Amino acid sequence: MKAPAKRPAFLLFFPPAALLAAAVVPLSVWAVLSGTGWPPGLLGSGHGHELIFGFALALIAGYTLGNQPRQVLYSLLGLWLAARLTWLLMPDSWLALLLSPAFALLLAWHVVPRFNAAKKWRNKITGPLILTVCLLPVAWLGLLVAWRYWPDLARSLPLTTQRLLHAGVLCLLLLMMFMGGRLIAPAAAVTLERQGHEPRARLQPHMESALIILLGLAILPLLLPWLSDTISYRWSGLCLIAAGGVLAVRCLRWELWRCAERPDLLAFGIGYAWLALGSIASGVAFINQNATAPALHLITIGGLGTLSTGVMLRLYFQRSSKTPPRTGWVWSITGLIAIAAVLRYISGPAAFAQPLLLSLSAASWTLAYLALTVKMLRLGRSL
Repeated sequence: MKAPAKRPAFLLFFPPAALLAAAVVPLSVWAVLSGTGWPPGLLGSGHGHELIFGFALALIAGYTLGNQPRQVLYSLLGLWLAARLTWLLMPDSWLALLLSPAFALLLAWHVVPRFNAAKKWRNKITGPLILTVCLLPVAWLGLLVAWRYWPDLARSLPLTTQRLLHAGVLCLLLLMMFMGGRLIAPAAAVTLERQGHEPRARLQPHMESALIILLGLAILPLLLPWLSDTISYRWSGLCLIAAGGVLAVRCLRWELWRCAERPDLLAFGIGYAWLALGSIASGVAFINQNATAPALHLITIGGLGTLSTGVMLRLYFQRSSKTPPRTGWVWSITGLIAIAAVLRYISGPAAFAQPLLLSLSAASWTLAYLALTVKMLRLGRSL
């Protein structure tokens, strides 16, 4: 019997993920500044919900599923699209509340077992970490059900949807640290050796181990429902500051400034630097109990934006022409993401009080992902 035809998952998931990223941010700004409240799913923490449970999970699907039978990919993609549309238009409906967890659990079912063969404990962390990210929409559903039917119980728990989103950002930080390092280290070493330089550092497993432990300890207290905000955030903040320092040292030891011939590697280094900066800034905000949004956006816009666009560009160029991404594309998109991150940060905690800065930030982000979407669709024709 003939085996079912398979397709690479990134071809189906990366373009709609980039299109979602391009749409969610400006629509969330419009929903507030226009006074229309449309789309309702992007009000309040809605855009965070979509960027973590929608965009980031689609990235994980495209990057980790590999080649899959078409029926598997189409069922996952259809569920993801249905979850996104219902959340945007009917966020309070049971359909919207159930579809995102359903997609996340089905994704975990297909992805997590792929990492069970790992031998070293550092490699074993990938499966449980992806599972944690996929379980966050389920926890979100549980909290909303509690508030709807058992409000007294919900009020007694310090755990909130905001803490879940913050934990989701830190899970993505850990995942980007791990996968980013696995991409950067070997590519940087090969590039330096071709130039006649002996790499001072490659994977740096001791630093990777320290980062897994520190970021794991930063995530855990945010997910423990009986811990108060004060204890959770201060402990998490201390771990984040330490992790930010280790991230910065690890990035510097790769000597990426010597890899001028590989702008994609330089861009990955910039993305890693955003992670370090965002980790330290978020740690300070957590400890001081200040508004966390500006600092966390250094991770989500600067780090996730730079690394995700870099990974998507790299994969499409490698598969279509077996070359690194072209310099113009790398620097244009990386520059737009940097502008978006800086403008969002200086907008401060009351970002909607700075409509011009916030709108320019959203426009830069959207332009970067729209350009990336068009490029992926064009390159994808030959794959």
